[in-house]
Amino acid sequence: QVQLVESGGGLVQAGGSLRLSCAASGSIVSINAMGWYRQAPGKQRELVAAITSGGSTNYADSVKGRFDISRDNAKNTVYLQMNSLKPEDTAVYYCNADMVYDGGSYYGTLDAWGQGTLVTVSS
Repeated sequence: QVQLVESGGGLVQAGGSLRLSCAASGSIVSINAMGWYRQAPGKQRELVAAITSGGSTNYADSVKGRFDISRDNAKNTVYLQMNSLKPEDTAVYYCNADMVYDGGSYYGTLDAWGQGTLVTVSS
């Protein structure tokens, strides 16, 4: 069984910073891309940032220059450093990982999601 556990959300004033972490655990063989998504009330879930196992990154236009995604492959952990936060960044942030896991007698692929962590930015 595989799980993703997020941490680091909370309440912050506009202009402030937060750092999210997401650790993957379980019978993991390898993790390809990892990313962060967010969903604000009444809106669809959207990609915030993603990073490949080789370190290539991709960001939503709305967060470019403010957010930084990184990962520690040895710890199966992905981070999201969020700076210059704005009220419109308020959302539940979800971690995502595209991985290969060990099913005992087979290898399987899984698009895993964390439970979400709430980020609230006050004006």
